Parts: sequence; structure tokens; C-alpha cells
Amino acid sequence: MTTPRSKTGSSEFDQLFSSRIAEGGRVKTGIVELDEMLRGGFMPGDAVMLAGSAGTGKTTLALQYLVNGVKRGEPGIYVTFEELPDQIYRDAKNFGWDLRKMEEEDKFRVICTSPNLVLESGDGSLLDDVLRDIQPRRLVIDSLSHLEMFVKRDDMRMEAYRIVRYLKTHGVSSILLWESPQISGGVFSVTDVGLSFLVDCILALKPVEIESSLRKALVILKMRGSDHDKRLREYEITPAGIKIESAFSNYEGIISGSPRKVASEKFMELFRGASEKQKKA
Repeated sequence: MTTPRSKTGSSEFDQLFSSRIAEGGRVKTGIVELDEMLRGGFMPGDAVMLAGSAGTGKTTLALQYLVNGVKRGEPGIYVTFEELPDQIYRDAKNFGWDLRKMEEEDKFRVICTSPNLVLESGDGSLLDDVLRDIQPRRLVIDSLSHLEMFVKRDDMRMEAYRIVRYLKTHGVSSILLWESPQISGGVFSVTDVGLSFLVDCILALKPVEIESSLRKALVILKMRGSDHDKRLREYEITPAGIKIESAFSNYEGIISGSPRKVASEKFMELFRGASEKQKKA
């Protein structure tokens, strides 16, 4: 675990990361079905918002993204404003991810800090030492929602923009967790402070009640510069991490919180055929 100290930037540091965004290829999550939905993965250098209510698996998906990156030779950083490092190490261990070992190998860092320290550092220089040490390709902030505790509501977008700009300038592909305030009802709201336009991609995790059973749905709401799967997919949190299942093809109205079962095309054809025969008779 790293507790960073504030430090001014340097031209050497800027040169170290100056070519990151220019490098091609997709940033794979390592979750096969999700990468298929993303048409190969996230765009390099993009800022991704991962939105959902408590218990939907945001932290699990974010850690899985970083761990799979390390396996691909892409170091990662997990910045947390919420959980203590020991809790993160413990929870990751339950999924078979040894974060301490990755840290010893200089492939991973857990940074436990507070939003006000990041904001007070100007352009985010609080992270400069760690970025230089392990040269990360991926970074997670858990969570962007906590900025609201340290800045005025009217300043929220500007402060979030500073963080996103800092990460993009250094060529780091990031996932920004967001506690979504609206999980049911007629409107599904990702944020209530207008941050959606700041990010390049939005993944939404949503619990849905279908036939008296609580299930989980994932949808890609936005992805700049790329096509993506528009369908809602069911997912589960398994002992190995997030597992994405098939689409909710037999239901509609899931996002609105009022799922309704849709009759299949084959059933409708049979029904229409039977109706026509009855008329002729």
C-alpha cells in the first residue's frame, strides 16, 4: 500500500508518458463477454465511468480489470477514498487475486487517500511518484462520488474534469466508480451532477427484479469512437469475479424498473397462424 506525497511535476515525467495515448490497440478488460460487447475492449487512454448502486459489484469489476491488466503486462493502480487497504487485499484474495504479491513485483499499487489531498495537489501531482515508479497503464478511482463531500456542488464538474484531464494527459486508461443515486423507477439516472459528458464510456450496473427474483444487469450506455453492444446483459458475481451471461432478450422495460416479458417471434407466428386458420374455418 502506498501513501503518496505531494510533489511538483517534471519535464522528465511528462516525457515518460507523452506517447501513451498515441499507442494503438484496445484495452481489454479480460472479461471475455464484456470485451465482446466493447468490440475488443476500451479505447486506449479513455476515461470510463462505472456506475451502479451499492452491492452491484463495481469494486469487483474494477479490481478484475486491473488484475487482468497485470496479467497482460500492464501495471495498475487502485486509488481508494472509501475502503481501508487491508479490506481491499482481503476481498481480492477471496477471488484468488494476490494484490500484495503484485505490489512486491512493482506491478500494482493500492493508494489509500482522501479526495481533498488529490484536489489540493493542483493538477493531481500527488500521484506523480507512484505513476513514475510503476509506469501504470490502468488506474481505478473508487470513487468519484466522494468528491461531493469536499467540493461545492457547482464545482463538482470542474474538479472531476481536472482529474480526468490529468489521467488522459499521462496516457492512463481509467475507470472511475460512481455511486448511482437512481436504481429504480421510471428514469435511470447515472449521475445527478452532470458528469456523463466528461467521460468517454459509461458502464451501468443495475439490480432488477424479475419474477420475484433480484438479478443484475449490465449495459453500455455510451462509448465514444466505437460501436458497442446495445443490449442489457445479465451478470453474476462468482468466486472468480464478474461473469457476464446472456442478454435479457425475453424482457423489456428493465432499465425503467418495470420489466415485462415479451412473447417470442416463434410464438407470435404460431399465434397468428392459428388465428388465420380459425378465421377461414
